[in-house]
Amino acid sequence: MYQNDIILRAAKGEKVERVPIWLMRQAGRILPEYKATRARAKNFIEFVKNPELAAEVTIQPVDILGVDAAIIFSDILVIPEAMGLPYQMIEAKGPNFEKTIKSQKDIDDLHIADAGDLDYVIQAIKLAKKDLNNRVPLIGFGGAPWTLMAYMVEGSGSKTFSQAKKFLYQQPELAHQLLEKITQSTINYLKGQIAAGADMIQLFDSWAGVLGHEQYLEFSLKYISKICDAIEPLVPVTVFAKDAHFALADMAKLNCNTIGLDWTINPQDARIIIGHEKTLQGNADPCMLYADEKAIEATARKMVNAFGKQRYIANLGHGLYPDLDKNKVKFFIDCVKGL
Repeated sequence: MYQNDIILRAAKGEKVERVPIWLMRQAGRILPEYKATRARAKNFIEFVKNPELAAEVTIQPVDILGVDAAIIFSDILVIPEAMGLPYQMIEAKGPNFEKTIKSQKDIDDLHIADAGDLDYVIQAIKLAKKDLNNRVPLIGFGGAPWTLMAYMVEGSGSKTFSQAKKFLYQQPELAHQLLEKITQSTINYLKGQIAAGADMIQLFDSWAGVLGHEQYLEFSLKYISKICDAIEPLVPVTVFAKDAHFALADMAKLNCNTIGLDWTINPQDARIIIGHEKTLQGNADPCMLYADEKAIEATARKMVNAFGKQRYIANLGHGLYPDLDKNKVKFFIDCVKGL
């Protein structure tokens, strides 16, 4: 079906002839072509909501960088907006919610979103699939419920997310109500992405690391598990929880195919903890791409040797930084493919 389906085979644990690679934030500001497309929209949110522009930048890394998968261009915060909590994306600052969740009434006012509330993403997936023409698979994605809740309560990004954590301590019952609504909305949304043609799904738990182990199990992993149980029978699922090395043994029990790792985790240790029943993804430090080509090549070789060539998808331990040189990024991709 696909000219290149190596990433799907790796996710399912099938034998592969080389290591597949894609990169988080591969559709982004490292590409001049992305900047040119981005300039055609008035602001970031208008950009995300334009299916033609979103599909165009989804495909650019496949053509320019030679990655083994496309990932639909969108944002994790489309779910809170679809539930009735709009956000803005402020240049150089990040997301901002004018209204935040504080009370029972605020939660009651939210509705459970369905795929129809996010039709612009569904249309972008259909366009991207058509234009990819089965060259490589397309990854769909969503934010993990805790990470979305953190933004919805805090109102913006934060180093500590102390307001969101305070909510967990002071109003745990309300937190569970909110997380349940986000979870149901996310399941509906991801099923819509799959129906539109997404071949894999990745869940991003960007703020996993601000929680302690017990809180993480109660307020995050429990809901990630519900999403995996609903989605995994349909397509391969990857869970990427940044800074959640304390929960690797718990994540190994999830009904998912692949676990994404950040760069703070030793590959051999992760394999021992997680076992051989799951594919691992990661985990080069994005800052490594500021180094010279000799160092980049050495990192690629060391990483692949540490993970092994089977049940492994090469990636970074977080997203590409906007000021990275696209030629070095492409060199890293070519190094991994050449091994």
